[in-house]
Amino acid sequence: MESRKLRLVLPGGSGQVGRMLAAYFQERGHHVTVLTRSPYAAPWQTVHWDGVNRGPWIQTLEGADVCIHLSGRSVNCRATAKNRRQMYESRIATTRLVGDAISVLDNPPRVWLNASTATIYRHALDRDMDEATGEIGGGEWLTKRRRAPAKWNRTVELVKDWEAALFAAPTPRTRKVALRTSLVFSPAPGSVFEVFSRLVRASLGGKQGNGRQYVSWIHERDYARAVEFLIAQDELSGAVNLTSPNPLPNREFMEALRDAWGMPNGLPAPALLIRLGAIFLRTEPELALKSRRVVPGRLLEAGFQFEFPAWAAAAQDLVRQWRMNSGQWPMNSGQ
Repeated sequence: MESRKLRLVLPGGSGQVGRMLAAYFQERGHHVTVLTRSPYAAPWQTVHWDGVNRGPWIQTLEGADVCIHLSGRSVNCRATAKNRRQMYESRIATTRLVGDAISVLDNPPRVWLNASTATIYRHALDRDMDEATGEIGGGEWLTKRRRAPAKWNRTVELVKDWEAALFAAPTPRTRKVALRTSLVFSPAPGSVFEVFSRLVRASLGGKQGNGRQYVSWIHERDYARAVEFLIAQDELSGAVNLTSPNPLPNREFMEALRDAWGMPNGLPAPALLIRLGAIFLRTEPELALKSRRVVPGRLLEAGFQFEFPAWAAAAQDLVRQWRMNSGQWPMNSGQ
């Protein structure tokens, strides 16, 4: 990325990934503003927005270099009508709002990175899914070879509408990128890394389902570096996969995480148990059972180099950071 200091605005950037990005860029001397419903004390600026209406927050985008829109209700919930509506509105409506704001600026950001997800691709056991040849999901349940529950199509349709809202926004002077992001692993309390680590430390870190479904993942440092890289690549627009180049089957993924924590064994969780447990945990089995075999074709073609291309090394680094930061096992952290 160019050496000059940038102004970055992160609408909806108060979640785990947003705070990680804010810290990453602030530490490098850039000016970061997070738009949030609940402003908080931080080394970077936080400004109120309601995610619904235009307001004074629009002025933070005037003359900014970069907009990184990250709004979205967590998908870790039951797919009730109410939750589906909230997931939709928190993504599509806010994306339209950001596009509306950028369209009226005299000096709009030169690049707008908008959150998306690698879950847009079909349930894939047979081959990798990149941006050029990957198959968008929604219908694989009709074929035996690619069998997947029909209800998984709801997530795909949500993501398709999400990206459509981004690219339909009338912002001709602003380059737009949809960040099709996989699971971002960070040694932070409340992260997906902590969730998996709790299972491992409780001797429940065996395979989930049949263990053949692929896990797409990315280390938090590579995620931040990839975002930084995309900001600097003026020729890159459209959908970009933010995921490591090496997705792996769930069985191998859990084995490497057990090795990193020094846990030789872990009880498996059969698919039926996951489906039953999801009811009590108020979540959806799709999160654990859908096979996401996504690779970062465009990043690699553009010359991006991963610091953590392999999960075993990434898991070792994340465990090391957790131990160094907390001095406790995740299951006893009190988070």
